[in-house]
Amino acid sequence: MCRGRVSILMIKVICFDAAGTLIHLPKGVAHHYQLVAKRHGIELNEQELAAAFRAAWKNAPARAAIGIARSDDDKGWWKVLVADVLTQCRALPSPADFDGLFEELYDHFTLPGVWELYPDVVPVLDALAGRYRLGVISNFDRRLLVILEQLGIREHFPAIVLSSETGADKPAPEIFHRALTQLDAGPQNALHVGDDPYRDWHGAAAAGMHCFQLDRTRNSLREVPAFADSL
Repeated sequence: MCRGRVSILMIKVICFDAAGTLIHLPKGVAHHYQLVAKRHGIELNEQELAAAFRAAWKNAPARAAIGIARSDDDKGWWKVLVADVLTQCRALPSPADFDGLFEELYDHFTLPGVWELYPDVVPVLDALAGRYRLGVISNFDRRLLVILEQLGIREHFPAIVLSSETGADKPAPEIFHRALTQLDAGPQNALHVGDDPYRDWHGAAAAGMHCFQLDRTRNSLREVPAFADSL
């Protein structure tokens, strides 16, 4: 159902992906890894870090689909990924030193000013407020709640469904269905907005939802209200 105008039923619910759709890292992830590593006495090249992160992200193992909240909020998964990044950069410190670096890096991504909203986010959320029930469906952990609060948009979303709390990652239908249950809507009455062709577009279609395929090279969130009205 990601093709667009396939139903005459009214859309009641609109859900959004988070990173890449609502929020982004204006300085890039490598900048922050470099900054924290430097405070621990490790000098790293930002371009090398960026390449290492991309490779680590691509090769990271799938997180367990267990259907209940993961006990560590996916923190262990992130620790393995960060170790992979530093290993690729030939800069993995001793286990004791790595523990301290990782803890600071993990918390760093909840600090004010690290994440920003895309410019189209607030106007679109304001336009949708009162007309639709809004939610977030994200392969993030509970740090996202802090980030959305800092950025002033958490109150827009009566449902924020996280993969770490659901025990399922997009594109698994379970995480989409969890959001629909919380928002009291069927998939035929729901639209998902996201930028990832596999996790968002394919995932929403597999869950039976409509999908706005965000690609910031050719469209923007500003088109979502009219798109929802057309369904």
